[in-house]
Amino acid sequence: MGLRHEWRKGRLQAMADMKTVLIVDDEPDTRTFLQVLLEDNGYATILAGDGNQAIEKVKEEAPDLISLDITMPEKSGVRFYREMKESSAWGAIPIIIVTGISGDFERFISTRRKVPPPDGYISKPVDKASFLDLVAKLTERRG
Repeated sequence: MGLRHEWRKGRLQAMADMKTVLIVDDEPDTRTFLQVLLEDNGYATILAGDGNQAIEKVKEEAPDLISLDITMPEKSGVRFYREMKESSAWGAIPIIIVTGISGDFERFISTRRKVPPPDGYISKPVDKASFLDLVAKLTERRG
């Protein structure tokens, strides 16, 4: 019983140490792809289908990182991004923009004066290695 208890205790500690990524995307296939990719690489995930759901999820449990699509119904990714970065409670959470929109958008959002630029950009289709490298780098900063 002692060994089993220690194993369970160690597993619970490992789960508590996991970094959590909120995946915000209106495409179920993309959410599932990123969820499996992240969970297979030791991250916990939370899913949201639009900006409204994402705000609710952040209020329930602030993630260590947000993966955000820009073009979504309801509340757009741009509006959600602005709300997050203007928030004193959540403004420090790193955000990776994951989108099929061209580099024009990256230049556009990086020139906005009211909010800081995103912490990273990944184009769709998502390159697994690039995405995981960026997630690892940004979650390490939040230590």
